[in-house]
Amino acid sequence: MKYYLIDGYNLAFRCFYAMPDLSRSDGFPTGALHAFFASLLKLSSSDTPHFTAVFFDKGGSRRHLEIFPEYKANRADAPENFRRQIPQMKYLCEIFGFEPTESEGVEADDLLASAAVKLKAGGNSVAIVSADKDFAQLVSPNIRQLLPPKPRLKEWVELDSVGVKAKFGVAPAQIPAYLALVGDSSDNIPGLDGVGPKTAAKWLKDFGDIETLIRRADWIKPDRFRKVVAESAELLRRNLELVTLDTSLDVCVKPSKVPDFAEIIHFLEEMEMKKSLFSLRNFAREQYQITI
Repeated sequence: MKYYLIDGYNLAFRCFYAMPDLSRSDGFPTGALHAFFASLLKLSSSDTPHFTAVFFDKGGSRRHLEIFPEYKANRADAPENFRRQIPQMKYLCEIFGFEPTESEGVEADDLLASAAVKLKAGGNSVAIVSADKDFAQLVSPNIRQLLPPKPRLKEWVELDSVGVKAKFGVAPAQIPAYLALVGDSSDNIPGLDGVGPKTAAKWLKDFGDIETLIRRADWIKPDRFRKVVAESAELLRRNLELVTLDTSLDVCVKPSKVPDFAEIIHFLEEMEMKKSLFSLRNFAREQYQITI
């Protein structure tokens, strides 16, 4: 069976910043909801039939904060208009037939990664819906990543093992080492000063992994990085632990249900999303051969 695993907050943020500041007649913000709903329709219409699950963060990540207390400390609070729409997005997922998956103190990335690996082991095909580069480490036979379309483009981009190598210059299994070297500013993870994507990719081509790179620091080119790498061994090991997804969690992905069209119509009417109602009727006719 095919599964679509959606990184909920990643998609929600992209929807929020992709849309103008729309609102209901009483002032309740709906811009992100419009784009989020359109994304659900698009994903539910693609590569059918498939099951869908959505994963959200809840209360931060204890695992990451124990390793590095400054993890994501650089992030400002999400805009109020975004936060107000999150409960509606989660409810929209529920009435679409796939309950949001979340766990207190566990990052959604780890939940999704564990679900993907478990589903693959069961012989299923998995598409990870997220722009987060961390998920590239999971790409393999039967696991691919779907990147949301860029502005003014409509099509989602599929990333397989060849695509990962073309995009980052390293194989999927080397993505954690690559991120450990270059860092991740969005998560407040500092890489090595002066080490960019091209240098990181070259080193991993030459040495394979972080431990070999540290052990053979005297062989590194350019020469000026030899001392830097040798003295940054613990930072690199810490970074590697931070960016390596936890795939050992016990996550149960329930088969998604048929959308509750009556409730979706009620929701869209309540939110005054008239254009979305038109799209929903087309979706119901094309995917379920029903008129609503």
